[in-house]
Amino acid sequence: MTQQYTPARAMFIYAHPDDIEFGVAGTAAKWAKNGSEVTYVVLTDGNVGSHDPSLTQEKLAEIRRAEQSAAAQVAGAARCLFLGYPDGLLEPTLALRKELVKLIRTYKPNAVVCGDPAMYFRGDRINHPDHRAAAKSAIDAVFPASEMRLLYPDLLAEGIEPHKVNYVYISSIEGANYYVDISETIDVKLQALRQHKSQLEEWDPEERIRGWNGDLGKKVGFAYAEVYRRMTIHEPEPPAAAHQ
Repeated sequence: MTQQYTPARAMFIYAHPDDIEFGVAGTAAKWAKNGSEVTYVVLTDGNVGSHDPSLTQEKLAEIRRAEQSAAAQVAGAARCLFLGYPDGLLEPTLALRKELVKLIRTYKPNAVVCGDPAMYFRGDRINHPDHRAAAKSAIDAVFPASEMRLLYPDLLAEGIEPHKVNYVYISSIEGANYYVDISETIDVKLQALRQHKSQLEEWDPEERIRGWNGDLGKKVGFAYAEVYRRMTIHEPEPPAAAHQ
């Protein structure tokens, strides 16, 4: 499927700073450019992602939050939220699910974008367990938890009403059925990714990113694309004009 849809509100839920930029920032930037209210939710601070002996977890967390906030701003996200879970130790707990349900009910995304909870390998590399945990937590929060009125009565008591998400976009080549044309935002994706200086160091990601997204785009006639398994949870309501 290649038709282009822009949700009114979108939420990107990922484990680490830079996960969004490597994988799906072209989509985030395109949706934001076309009027979507984009929310980033980053579950950990990526604060063990360094081999520099001079860094502490606390200092690295500070650096990586600043880099991720800058990257979100480049892409046009309305907000970037950090949940502060331990990097490398993320688990799909009931407590995390509830936190995500609260955010989904608060910001009411039409589309939630996440990784693939079943992806143990990425080509010839082992996928990080935090990525799987983040993806499972996101999907379990979307359905059915976020829409079940009698679940989490304390949220109702706060005035936080249930919310039905229309689509989940799982960033994965496995079972892919939806391609987003990011030709107009590939440069923005690269600019956002370059904010993660602590991770990139001297490496320039342009050749790799243009290669990956260019190869995906060729499959459907786009210069550059990001690919998803898009799951329809609830069909969107038709525009008011359709009833006239």
